[in-house]
Formats: sequence, C-alpha cells, structure tokens
Amino acid sequence: MGDVEAFYARGLEKDRLESGTGALEFARTTLLLERLLPAAPASIADIGGGPGRYASWLTSRGYQVQLVDPVPLHIEQARAAAIDAQVGDARALEFADESFDAVLLLGPLYHLPERADRIKALSEARRVCRPGGIIVAAAISRFASTLDGLREGYLADPAFAAVAASDMRDGRHQNPTGDPAYFTTAYFHRPEELRAECEDAGLRHERTVGIEGPAWLLKDLDQWLGNPSRRETLLTALTHLEAEPSLLGARAHLLAVAIRP
Repeated sequence: MGDVEAFYARGLEKDRLESGTGALEFARTTLLLERLLPAAPASIADIGGGPGRYASWLTSRGYQVQLVDPVPLHIEQARAAAIDAQVGDARALEFADESFDAVLLLGPLYHLPERADRIKALSEARRVCRPGGIIVAAAISRFASTLDGLREGYLADPAFAAVAASDMRDGRHQNPTGDPAYFTTAYFHRPEELRAECEDAGLRHERTVGIEGPAWLLKDLDQWLGNPSRRETLLTALTHLEAEPSLLGARAHLLAVAIRP
C-alpha cells in the first residue's frame, strides 16, 4: 500500500470532488445515499473516507459518522473538519461486531488489487454492520482508463495506452511513471464482479448501479452542474440510466448495494 499512501500524501484528494468529473461523482453519490441510507441519526462507518467530504455531508444531515482511512494526511484533514476519524485498514477494522447501521466503502475496493483482500474488506464491513443494515461499496469501471484516455487525449501517449490496455486485460492498474494523471495502484472491476465479491463475503447483493453514467465524458460538466435547470436535467437523466446493464461499464465508478443478512 506504500505507493497508494504516497499518491494520496500529495493532498490531491481534498478538493477532487469540487469540480468537473469529481463534482458529478459527488452529486450522484449523495443522491444515491439519500435514497439508500436509513434515516438520521443512524450510525455510519465511512471506511476509506479520505479527507471526509462524504462524512461532512452526512454529519450535516444529522448522521453519526466515524471515518477510517489508511492515509495520515486524510485523518488530519478530516479531524480539522470536526469529523471523528482514525487511521485504519479496511481489512481489519477496530470496531466491535454490529456497531453500525450502515457501512460505506467508497474507496477501499479499488485500492486492493488482490481479490482475497477485497473479500476481507467486505467481510469486515459485514461484521461491523448490524443485521439488516446496508453496505455501499464503490468500484472503478474496468474501462475507465480507456474512456478517460479518449476524452483527455491520453491514449496518444504510448505509456498511457499500455496502462489502459493492461487495465482492460485483467483489471490490475499500475502507474509506471509517477505522473498523478495515471492514478496509482488499483483494481478496476467489471460490473458483474461486484455481485460475486459481495456474495463471497456473506452479503446479499441487491444491485449494482452506475454513479456518473456516460455524462462523465462531457467536457463542459461544470457548466451543466452550475446551471440549476441543466443540473436537474442531467441528474434526472442519469437516475434513469443508472441501472441499465448495457451501460454499466461505460461509467467511471460503480456502486454495489448490499444487505447484511
């Protein structure tokens, strides 16, 4: 995990969700969470919660949130925002059994290249969640690098093209350059893999939906999101498309929804 921590130690995550594709990711994820989570003041474990953008949003709505992240900088940033946060590993949580009404894994799965580690993270989420509680886990699409490369022109770079080809082949994303545009060590899922991983962790998989839909490829996202009428049009369209199986792989991020039996 050293290269992952080094990547996030740059501090890039703090403002990532404020504009462009990050703002669309945040807008859609919060809309989904509003529909999925139990009513406040339910207790929520935000595992891999980074600097606390989602935790802050949840806290402002009356939820009781505890954040865990492996990156010390993120914990400092979260605590500065008055979030209850601690350094920790999604595969070995320091919480008692059945401590939370819901568990969010909005980061861990795509930073665990080994399937066994992803199952551990999901199993830990199951352990600390109360029976009947919901677990929401994000993943990056297998085709994200190729689609992003087409949008931004990165595929003209042979090194990036090689990374994208590797991603499509087996989902294992490696950054050989140190350039943050290439992201960091990760695993990119096919949509159908999320059901199998949830079930192997003892969860009841309810559905997998797309977060951003094909709209993440728009070059003028900030104009869409900044105009109230266009924003509503965009988000309504993406809600209609979120569960369409033929489009699931065309998103940057996927969201698996599961229940703790």
